[in-house]
Amino acid sequence: MVVNKIFHCTYCTNIHGGKNWELTFNDLKNYIPKIKEDVAPNSPFGIGLRLSNKASEELQIGNNLLEFKTWLDSKNLYVFTMNGFPYGNFHDEVVKDKVHTPDWTTTKRLNYTKRLFNQLAYILPEGLDGGISTSPLSYKHWHKTTIDKEYVFTEGAKNLAKVVCHLVKIEQETGKYLHLDIEPEPDGVLENTEEFLAFYNDYLLPQGSEIISEVLKISSKEAEELIYRHMTICYDVCHFSLAFEEPKDTFEKLKKHNIKVGKIQVSSALKINFDGHNDEAIWESLSNFNESTYLHQVTEKIDGVVIVYNDLPLVLGQKKSHNELRAHFHVPIFLDTFNHLQSTQNQILEVMDHLKTDAISNHIEVETYTWNVLPNNLKIPIDQSISRELNWLLKQF
Repeated sequence: MVVNKIFHCTYCTNIHGGKNWELTFNDLKNYIPKIKEDVAPNSPFGIGLRLSNKASEELQIGNNLLEFKTWLDSKNLYVFTMNGFPYGNFHDEVVKDKVHTPDWTTTKRLNYTKRLFNQLAYILPEGLDGGISTSPLSYKHWHKTTIDKEYVFTEGAKNLAKVVCHLVKIEQETGKYLHLDIEPEPDGVLENTEEFLAFYNDYLLPQGSEIISEVLKISSKEAEELIYRHMTICYDVCHFSLAFEEPKDTFEKLKKHNIKVGKIQVSSALKINFDGHNDEAIWESLSNFNESTYLHQVTEKIDGVVIVYNDLPLVLGQKKSHNELRAHFHVPIFLDTFNHLQSTQNQILEVMDHLKTDAISNHIEVETYTWNVLPNNLKIPIDQSISRELNWLLKQF
């Protein structure tokens, strides 16, 4: 939906099934109209579309894409952003580090992303910019040596440069401006602001501009400008809170380096504060979030250094003494405390306050995808949960 004639606000449909196009479309038809009626009954409602590779391939078959666009128009719906991070299935099976497969060193990831952009360009309304969020190159624990990491950065930069060339061609042919929003997250090859900037400045700009200038027959300076235009960052509030970064600090650094924020994903992490009195109850509450589908990295900051534990069971198994932990579990954004635990909702509020004076991005997407694996006391029907989150977010504007 459009807020204040500036922001496009929605939720990410990765919460719904997405093994193939039929299941994806059925869930969209089942849930989206109900949610629209709750939060935007009399105005257009935007969708943050998530398509698996298989669903995207099947969307290309026959008249599927035309039928989807016709349905969107008939229901006063539109797509302005997509989630191109998970390539495969995202529900009903163990995902864990497979969410990074295939990574940005592969042509599979490149071809999948280019196809998504073709589809987004087709369904994106005239006059809007469109974005797709994507993985932080790869999973950090797959690459142990300096040579391995250098390969990821180099091949990633090459493939991202090819995406830029593709987006330039789309804009020339359709007039539609599209951007790829790279999403840092814990244990990604890019997991914080400094790592993102280092890759962008040391690999993407020099190596990418060389490829783009050669393909498009333009100067290196012009190629760099195209990278700045089409390669942006996806600021996931949960992920940056896990890095113990303050939003205003990150936004200032990005602005200093002329990097745009393509999308803000509104999400909340678990925050665990130990007080020495209720620690057993706190550990018990935290153990309720231990589930086997997704990676739930846990972080803490010790003497200015952020320590990352690659999954929640590691921390639960040790039960060492801590002051504050933060866990990668996208909990409902309208909650700040529950069952001896807290959330990083305060960082969402800080981002919203920042947007009131500096509209760094016009794409706002709620991404709470863990409804099915939340403890039972936090579960209500999916459509009601999503509507509640969106209505809470709208009040912050």
